[in-house]
Amino acid sequence: MNIDLSGRTAFVTGGNLGIGRGVACALAECGADVALTYYSHKEEGEETVKMIEDMGRKAFGFQLDATDSSQVNEVVSQVAAALGGHIDILMNNAGHLVGRSTIAEMSDEHWHTVMNVNTSSTFYTTRAVLPFMNSGWGRIINMSSLAARNGGGDGAVAYAASKGAIIAYTRGLAKEVAAQGITVNAVAPGLILDTPFHETFSTDAGIQGAINATPLKRGGTPADVAGAVIYFVSELGSFITGEIIEINGGLYFA
Repeated sequence: MNIDLSGRTAFVTGGNLGIGRGVACALAECGADVALTYYSHKEEGEETVKMIEDMGRKAFGFQLDATDSSQVNEVVSQVAAALGGHIDILMNNAGHLVGRSTIAEMSDEHWHTVMNVNTSSTFYTTRAVLPFMNSGWGRIINMSSLAARNGGGDGAVAYAASKGAIIAYTRGLAKEVAAQGITVNAVAPGLILDTPFHETFSTDAGIQGAINATPLKRGGTPADVAGAVIYFVSELGSFITGEIIEINGGLYFA
């Protein structure tokens, strides 16, 4: 079955690298025009925009600090204008581990930073997008994590808590906007290779240990996550809302 998103518009936060880039490109491959944001790594953002344009789709890149609600409001208005006045698909991908810290040693600043980067950013962006998701059809996909299910690795309690909040947020929002024809789901990736996350915060030994413990005996790829997102936004997933897909090769079953 061919998945055709022609005429649809999509907005991917943190769409310049890793999973975000994989999702943005997959949406474009299915026919959607795509706007993406980046916090840093502007060159990679421009590179992703060109990749999408080379597919024959419209693409736009915007710098955004998704923890700043006023900036989110301004950029989302620019995104909507660039995409023709409406946003059909939102992928709340922006997020970060920030750093590892035990609760006993954790500063207030670290806790609030992690929650803002992962949870508040999702709220701010969704709130800003909803007025432009007004055609009677919409798809919102949030980024949770395996950490939300198993508590995360060493020093990742704050991150796990922020991603656990995303699961509750997804389910509450799914009920709130269903009457508008909008579905809301989430993906919860485990070990996804070729991403800045694990390149920055995981050791080679830790990565290999996770692979060894995974029944499928490999790490995931951005394409593995993008496939789940495409399912949610296509008509194949039109009767699914409030759901979380675990993408971890069998390492954890919800």
